[in-house]
Amino acid sequence: MASKEIPYKIYLEESQMPKAWYNLRADMKNKPAPLLDSETKKPITAEKLQNVFCKELVKQELDENTAYFEIPEAIRNFYKMYRPSPLVRAYCLEEKLKTPAKIYYKFEGNNTSGSHKLNSAIAQAYYAKEQGLVGVTTETGAGQWGTALSMACSYFGLDCKVYMVKCSYEQKPFRREVMRTYGASVTPSPSTETAVGRKILEKHPGTTGSLGCAISEAVEAATVKEGYRYVLGSVLNQVMLHQSVIGLETKAALDMYGVKPDMIIGCAGGGSNLGGLIAPFMGEKLRGEADYEFIAVEPVSCPTLTRGKYVYDYCDTGMVCPLAKMYTLGSDYIPAASHAGGLRYHGMNSTLSQLCYDGLMEARSVSQTEVFEAAEFFARVEGILPAPESSHAIKVAIDEANKCKETGEEKVIVFGLTGTGYFDMYAYEKFHDGKMDNYIPTDEEIEKALSNIPVIE
Repeated sequence: MASKEIPYKIYLEESQMPKAWYNLRADMKNKPAPLLDSETKKPITAEKLQNVFCKELVKQELDENTAYFEIPEAIRNFYKMYRPSPLVRAYCLEEKLKTPAKIYYKFEGNNTSGSHKLNSAIAQAYYAKEQGLVGVTTETGAGQWGTALSMACSYFGLDCKVYMVKCSYEQKPFRREVMRTYGASVTPSPSTETAVGRKILEKHPGTTGSLGCAISEAVEAATVKEGYRYVLGSVLNQVMLHQSVIGLETKAALDMYGVKPDMIIGCAGGGSNLGGLIAPFMGEKLRGEADYEFIAVEPVSCPTLTRGKYVYDYCDTGMVCPLAKMYTLGSDYIPAASHAGGLRYHGMNSTLSQLCYDGLMEARSVSQTEVFEAAEFFARVEGILPAPESSHAIKVAIDEANKCKETGEEKVIVFGLTGTGYFDMYAYEKFHDGKMDNYIPTDEEIEKALSNIPVIE
């Protein structure tokens, strides 16, 4: 530790904000496997991807050797609206837990969209505008990504079409209305608007939807409309690249006070916020410069890393997107209507999947009620109502801090508080009324979904 007194909140100067995104893949000895064309099952070409994604984003997606990508000035200027975000020392939480551990959280909820999602949304909207597009389509689970993208598209004057997972559309009407306030059109998914939506509804009548379903619809909508492209809020490496601003700022703030974390914890759905948080620290570990423990936390209702298989699978339920080698429960898996809607994805980012497969990162799954118990405790102690997704990381951070109390170890624990939960009051109501369940899929359910994954030679 340095001799400086560590404040409650550590703010970087505007001049210390990252000027480039960090591409973790550049430091990986075992690179993630390439995306495969859904038709040929061969590595997909940039030309094919450009039919769906913006050209510059395709370059970022496929580049596994360039360590840093300069952040365009227009994006940096937008970031100044809410970045650098604070790194908070959780003194009150430490005191309540009576733990010798030192706990920090990187707070990404201090912007209008309420989460970290804006970091990539503004980048993707910028590249769409630069390409001269009319608009973009996307999916959203809990609604944070749809909200962020709606805001970013409004800023650049782009049309925005959002397919929102049906259970979240019904549970989170206020988040839906924020999207509409920014000018986006919002459709519950699966819908009858698209061919793939109608096909999913026929196969799964009455389904509450999933991110995989919504992705399929958004991709179809983008490819049939002239001047539109599809953008994604997580899963892809381009998104993780943009989210590296989280980790870069976290490391800069800790370095400023001579603090080295022992453990870095993040919630895991598609992988963008977790990947962004751990990126520079994992880079040091891969280069042999330092060692850290990394923990990915997911819901027991959608246990991708803890119960899935590491194989090639479709990124969407409609099987129209490229295939990625990742931990997956099967693209046909429809998770229970969990209140952590942003974590209801059947697969995991290919880079994080490779790191987990190589034993460089640990994965844990936690139940919904214990997550909300941790969320409520955190809100009462630290004064921030956390998003259900972020609360998965809070739960494990508290667990680890309690272990330190038992052993007397003074570990430094860092976790990502990716967003606020003020639009998630329906979920909190269910918890407080004792009506929240802890659905755990059976082995048979998972095996059934996994039985439909493609066989790649």
